[in-house]
Amino acid sequence: MTSAQITPGDVLTREQLNALFGGSGQGGIIPSKTSNTIQLFTDHDSGKDYGYQDGWLAEEDEKGPIFEYTGQGVEGHQTLKRFNGAVLNHAAAGRTLRVFVCVGYVNGRDGTKEHRYVGEFKLDDDEPFVRRQALDQNKDLRWVYVFRLRPVAPVEQLPEDFVPAASDDVIETLPAVPTGDPSLFELKPAESTSGQATKPEKNSKKKVTRKASDAVEVTRREAELSDRFLAFLKSQGHKVDRFKIRVRGLTSTFWTDLYDATDNVLYELKGSSSRNAVRMAIGQLHDYSRHIPPKDARLVVLLPERPVDDLAELVAHAGMALVYEDGDKFVGWPVA
Repeated sequence: MTSAQITPGDVLTREQLNALFGGSGQGGIIPSKTSNTIQLFTDHDSGKDYGYQDGWLAEEDEKGPIFEYTGQGVEGHQTLKRFNGAVLNHAAAGRTLRVFVCVGYVNGRDGTKEHRYVGEFKLDDDEPFVRRQALDQNKDLRWVYVFRLRPVAPVEQLPEDFVPAASDDVIETLPAVPTGDPSLFELKPAESTSGQATKPEKNSKKKVTRKASDAVEVTRREAELSDRFLAFLKSQGHKVDRFKIRVRGLTSTFWTDLYDATDNVLYELKGSSSRNAVRMAIGQLHDYSRHIPPKDARLVVLLPERPVDDLAELVAHAGMALVYEDGDKFVGWPVA
């Protein structure tokens, strides 16, 4: 069997996979030294111990299905260095992501696992990852990266590989914790190169792929703003939380930004004050407010600087308040 012959649904051991693609016998993310493959291994049972499950989302968008895959690292905050960085920058390195699901053990060979091949993937161009809070192996709350994978060839979608849909609306309240440790967002210089990005050409139909580093930069700006405002609210003696939302019948998990429990205010923050960012914040606040327990929460758009007058009026027209950073103060706070 060669790499060209492996097909979704095939079941192999790591020894067999290493013979095909190169790699090692341990770890969830295995970049090969002898081929252009990065093997991604997942185990539906072990993931549950850490409060997450990799797999297909039942909801598809205009670009098709999404397979969620949680980054490597079982203790403390995950970073985008080393193997997680290899996944983030796989396109720049000309690598293919191949996903495998553990399905059991070889008969008579205790400890030798078998893995079913799901297919070939790439990261979503627009949103390659999301960050979520989850437990580590010590049951401490930490930040993890969840990569959003898109199929690039025929794949196998079995029922057991889908993230279970929520049987009812489930809303969890978790304490807001800082997210902006710079080490969480830094890439090694060799990993900072962008993937297959091309300059737009006149009348060209060639697809333009965003740089992986762009997604990191957007996440970093939002996280730093979140940390500054979280520290400010706590300095005022306020209790600050986040809501984790799962909606009945859906498999996606939604996270709000900061909720000021002291003043009953839900904030949605963005790393820029652009029109698209403001529009998105307004839509997210409308969506989240339908599900969070305090139905009368004040909804606020939080930005890193004052937007143009028209966008400030848009926020007011939506029945929301605007708070923005100006030097060492937050204009618009406290919210009326």
